[in-house]
Amino acid sequence: MAVSFEGKVAVVTGASRGIGFGIARELVRRGAKVCLTARTAETLEQAAKELGGPEHAIAVAGKSDDAAHQEETVARVMDAYGRLDLLVNNTGINPVYGPVLDTDPAAAAKILAVNVLAPLAWTRRAHAAWMAEHGGAVVNVASIAGIRASNGIGMYGVSKAALIRLTTELASELGPGVRVNAVAPAVVKTKFAEALYEGREEKVARAYPLGRLGLPEDVAGAVAFLLSEDAAWITGQTLVVDGGVTLGGGL
Repeated sequence: MAVSFEGKVAVVTGASRGIGFGIARELVRRGAKVCLTARTAETLEQAAKELGGPEHAIAVAGKSDDAAHQEETVARVMDAYGRLDLLVNNTGINPVYGPVLDTDPAAAAKILAVNVLAPLAWTRRAHAAWMAEHGGAVVNVASIAGIRASNGIGMYGVSKAALIRLTTELASELGPGVRVNAVAPAVVKTKFAEALYEGREEKVARAYPLGRLGLPEDVAGAVAFLLSEDAAWITGQTLVVDGGVTLGGGL
């Protein structure tokens, strides 16, 4: 039996599609009420509708690294559901491809702002609104790019390495009431990752001992575990969810 999240409320950032939507769907399936965030209002509203509407899910559109959006989201959650037990920092960007040395400084700063500083800000707000007094759990969605060299997406990898390190720091600081963990997926079949496998999926998948690329539900199950009481004695850890690809060094 899957662990129930009945009575729990979650915020999942970057949840209009892909991994974020998969996580939100899994949490709702287990009984949680979820607030979805993403940039595009129309897509986000449709995602919330698919999850059952306001009784199960609400949507707040905005940029993940925007302080006003963060504040509005947490306020809306507290107004709608009265609590905030679970936070999944899933939003991530990778607007550049190429060597780290060639990365435009403004682009590098934006990557770090969205992929590292925004999760810190969301955690700070969730902690202040509910978790400091009542406890909770946070999962940051990192990447295997954060644990080894990732040619071509190096700055993205740097940001995910920083997110993994942020996870350990927050876990140390926020215990015992709040647990903070991360997942590090390999290539998951989403629009965000299409450039890494489109037109050559079979070839890319050969590097994976489990013989296929990931699906959003593969990550969703791992995130749900880390948020649940089954992981009550786990904090500061990064769970690699990669079909075994890092065992052999493939992409």
